[in-house]
Amino acid sequence: MARIMVIGGGIAGTAVALGLHKAGFGVTVHEAHPNTGADVGAFLTLASNGMRALAQLDAATLVAGLGFPLTAMHVLDENGRELAALPLGEHEHPLTRYRCLRRAALGAALQREVRRRGIPIRHAARLVSVAERAEDVTVTFADGSSATADLVVGADGLHSAVRTQLDPAAARPGYAGQRVFYGYTADAAVPPEGPSDRITMVRGSVAAFGYAVSPTGETYWFARVPGPPATAEELAGTTPAQWRERLLPLLRADRTPAADIVAATGEQLMVTNALQLNPGGRWHSPRTVLIGDAAHAASPATGQGASMALEDAVVLAKALRDARSPAAALDRYELLRRPRTERNIEVSGRLTAARSARPEPSSPDAAVPAARDSERPERRVDEELLRLLDWRTPLPATGATVRDRPGP
Repeated sequence: MARIMVIGGGIAGTAVALGLHKAGFGVTVHEAHPNTGADVGAFLTLASNGMRALAQLDAATLVAGLGFPLTAMHVLDENGRELAALPLGEHEHPLTRYRCLRRAALGAALQREVRRRGIPIRHAARLVSVAERAEDVTVTFADGSSATADLVVGADGLHSAVRTQLDPAAARPGYAGQRVFYGYTADAAVPPEGPSDRITMVRGSVAAFGYAVSPTGETYWFARVPGPPATAEELAGTTPAQWRERLLPLLRADRTPAADIVAATGEQLMVTNALQLNPGGRWHSPRTVLIGDAAHAASPATGQGASMALEDAVVLAKALRDARSPAAALDRYELLRRPRTERNIEVSGRLTAARSARPEPSSPDAAVPAARDSERPERRVDEELLRLLDWRTPLPATGATVRDRPGP
């Protein structure tokens, strides 16, 4: 198998293109958006496992130059009391530290690297159909053009067109019970709390809130608010100022910096609905396979979406590199990835549901274990995962699976 088409030029698509190219395949990327892609306003955190996956794609140094590192996490209750102060991830080395960065910056950097390595990217290529034959697979695009390859990789995100073609009866992404607000401000009077390489999580009485301050003094923040989903009309027609005024009353009852941070935010404020896929969907056919959110989108509570997609990219490239046949490669990829990614969906969904249920406040001591589960503190380095991601190490034999817990 020499020709592979990647559908989707976002984080998952560019990462898997880098991996497949490194493995010696001819790769082309087809992106529906006419430029660098969507989600231009949101930010994300890349966890240590995501940075390790990038290292296997020879892209960790590139990404380490974006955003800023996070090496510690502090957890506050609704009264501003500290519940926990914890190291975050593998913080000893610059290339395995958590990073906070804008999604658009990461996507653009990976696209530039894909082009630098000579991998073609075609924009404004919106997929409308996939037709498999025994010997190849043909994709047709909305402009009437088509392309044929030996394998199609669907890396086209939560609302994947490839997934719909692969399984027309597949369930649509479902609402996870929270609206997610994102914002940036350089005007917030954040209390002096030490170095900038920390993230503060607030277990508020109504909303979960998190913020980090960049070395230049810009505060990145998010709020996860339980309730009904925002309608399409609301998302299209509500201004940042109107969203801000809706959010502030939910934060002002607490004695934390959250309300002041939001009040200091101007036009850089956006809202989205938290969505997820139910586990158990179809991941591949003989010549089509899904990765990233197209296969296993989780609600954002664990903050592992991008990192899981980067792991997928490495494992799929290794599976195709080493297997005797495409069918064997795709079976092995799914066997190795499904338990871990679906565990992430389960954990993230449980955390989202717990927040949406608005449990009664408990004592600080009782809240620490919950903080440890929900806010992703440092965990022991998973040697089994490291072997799975190591480019030089063959994948485990069929029947062996990496541990299914999410995390760095």
